[in-house]
Amino acid sequence: MHMEKIDYQIREEESGERIDRLVAGIDESWSRSQVQQWIKDGHITVNGESIKANYKCSPNDLIVIEVPEPEPLDVEPEEMELDIYYEDQDVLVVNKPRGMVVHPAPGHFSGTLVNGLMAHCKDLSGINGVLRPGIVHRIDKDTSGLLMVAKNDISHEKLVQQLVDKTVTRKYFAIVHGVIPHDHGTIDAPIGRDPVERQSMAVSDKGKSAVTHFTVLERLEPYTFVECVLETGRTHQIRVHMKYIGHPLVGDPKYGPRNTLSTDGQVLHAGILGFQHPRTGEYMEFNASLPDYFTELLHRLRQNH
Repeated sequence: MHMEKIDYQIREEESGERIDRLVAGIDESWSRSQVQQWIKDGHITVNGESIKANYKCSPNDLIVIEVPEPEPLDVEPEEMELDIYYEDQDVLVVNKPRGMVVHPAPGHFSGTLVNGLMAHCKDLSGINGVLRPGIVHRIDKDTSGLLMVAKNDISHEKLVQQLVDKTVTRKYFAIVHGVIPHDHGTIDAPIGRDPVERQSMAVSDKGKSAVTHFTVLERLEPYTFVECVLETGRTHQIRVHMKYIGHPLVGDPKYGPRNTLSTDGQVLHAGILGFQHPRTGEYMEFNASLPDYFTELLHRLRQNH
């Protein structure tokens, strides 16, 4: 059984927190009950000792988490309508609707994009394990748009390398709060887990480097329609960066203001995706037009404007 091992050192501000709660906040795909089971099974130790789920953490405690490999039986292929933009023996490009989770996680074992992909094609790269076959990069549940999927391990490695080398084109469209005065801008601010809200990300000195370029497409006071280009791909990057500059995404339940337009989540669409084909090296670019929810909102804002 293959286990991923994670070391985590308790910081001053985390002291006194229950270990099951703290560990469940490290990765948003881990549930608290799952973490409690790992503690029972001895997969989590503190300073080399076994503990109980109600153990209160002290500063500088060293937590070692052995993440057990998920059971391979959990993910079932499911027939679903997929909006496939391109497919060959190596790679597939799919336009994900908003509201769909990309890959299974506790609480979401069916209805995910992976379930649909498994029914659609029998061959997906196995690099990311049984829960994430073929998945090279993700977009959030309520973000719509284009994803590339690897159909074999060589393609997977080459596509991931392009993400690392920052040669993949990823353009997103969003509607944000406030009127952005400049036409263009670059947000270069590292992103890491929010130390207080463990399920959220935040700009933090301890984070990983993150760069987003934005262009204003239209000002619809008191909102702005923007295009964002990702140079890096951190979790929730555009949502965190736009909030950081004081222009959070409309409808964002996690990073937006309480008083926002009622949409089903953030108004964010991964509209343009470009990469070099992993086998031929040819550059390919795909463009998924704005979905209905997005164009209807734009129309409404233009009328009000």
